[in-house]
Amino acid sequence: MKIIDNWLNRITMYSLAAYYLVFLLAAATLLSFAHALPIDPWALLFTTGFLLAVTWVANTLFAKAFDVPANVESSYITALILALIVAPLRGYADLIVIGWVGVLAMASKYIVAIRGKHVFNPAAFAVALTALTINQTASWWVGSGPMLPFVLVGGLLLVRKLRRWGMVLGFLATALAVSLALTALAGGDVLTTLQQMIVASPLLFFAFIILTEPLTMPPTRGLQIAYGALAGFLFSPQVHFGSFYITPELAILMSNVFSYLVSPKQKLVLQLKDKIHLGSDLWDFIFVPSRPLAYAPGQYMEWTLDHTQPDSRGNRRYFTLASSPTENNLRVGVKFPADASSYKQAMLNMDGRTRIAAAQLAGDFTLPANPRQKCVLIAGGIGITPYRSMIKYLLDRNERRPITLFYAARTINDIVYHDVFSAARLKLGIRTIYTLTDSKRAPATWKGSVGRITPAMIQNEVPDFMQCVFYLSGPNAMVEEFEGTLAEMGVPPRHIRKDFFPGFA
Repeated sequence: MKIIDNWLNRITMYSLAAYYLVFLLAAATLLSFAHALPIDPWALLFTTGFLLAVTWVANTLFAKAFDVPANVESSYITALILALIVAPLRGYADLIVIGWVGVLAMASKYIVAIRGKHVFNPAAFAVALTALTINQTASWWVGSGPMLPFVLVGGLLLVRKLRRWGMVLGFLATALAVSLALTALAGGDVLTTLQQMIVASPLLFFAFIILTEPLTMPPTRGLQIAYGALAGFLFSPQVHFGSFYITPELAILMSNVFSYLVSPKQKLVLQLKDKIHLGSDLWDFIFVPSRPLAYAPGQYMEWTLDHTQPDSRGNRRYFTLASSPTENNLRVGVKFPADASSYKQAMLNMDGRTRIAAAQLAGDFTLPANPRQKCVLIAGGIGITPYRSMIKYLLDRNERRPITLFYAARTINDIVYHDVFSAARLKLGIRTIYTLTDSKRAPATWKGSVGRITPAMIQNEVPDFMQCVFYLSGPNAMVEEFEGTLAEMGVPPRHIRKDFFPGFA
């Protein structure tokens, strides 16, 4: 399992979704050649290629027309989803319908958008509109018995990467419970319904791919679970309003409306104001927003940087906001490893003319609502960024809170935002305990700790640690290891919060 997690940590969410969809289409092609699926494999291959071409062209043209960065990965993923839910080409007349579906899917991202943020799942919007206008419905053929093992294995990996178990399980539990309950009330066969829902419906594919589309889901865990439950209720085939039955695409579109109503609405196109070399391989990027952004300290956004020849990691990343809502500019702190991606290389070369798009504000890694709640913040490396946001916010509001910050950096040159933390100590009494993990490079004048943050260090600095809520932010391996350490110390899981966003920086 550790090998799988290491691989998942090295791959972007969007790349994993694309690989999963390609895996499903490859499996479907082989099953079709083996006559295990009632699909012409050559028609499937042609349909997939045609959709990839149509969505890429349409996405490029719409991005130029609306003068915004193009998400190339998005066009590919949408095309692959469509190839799995629309019937493959049966004749030349189908070219128009399939091409139209691809164009509609891309158009929905730009035209059916409010303040730059698209409202509906693009693939679902396209097939719903073709059903309403030309009576061409989606077949959702991916939801079949032969495809079930492939859908399940790849889908579980995707959800493990996204860590959206609450939302997905909420959807599955609600969909199955409602369907089985309504079947029982109607005097039907509950076991047959259960088998049909799992084996002969797109239930699992819908949960793993359609429901988890990041730009149309709510921003926080509680809302995501509610979103999943609502989609599960609407997905149940027995649910209807008179003679009107809800199809899977309508279920997600109706849920998208709920998500939009409870989610932040902004999508910003930003220009770089300044970039600051913080030390070693760490940089600060400061952007001027075109309009104010309301957010909670500790939240993150998805950042799209259009650049030539993007590598397999694509042109989108998730970065936590290091700025405070009290500041006029948006700030992100970024680490640049030796093998930096094409995205980060382009980011490092940004100047005042370069534009970057920021959207999908989300995250639960925020300060407790109760200002008297004692907190221990633990940071490793660039994981310090959300704490800079939180503590700068408290400084600007002159708000005292019982907080202790533990900050582990490799060397003294890797310590950043020292000015903010020093001011917080003087004005608010918020202590920062620094430790250098590379003890051999600690200068002779260093007065802080050396080595990793240990249970003994925490117990010494925070004797009442069992009354505290712990925040963990840093590399995945560090966060997971420290979560286990806190559990051994007796800290209950409800008192541990982890910084997580579904991407790869």
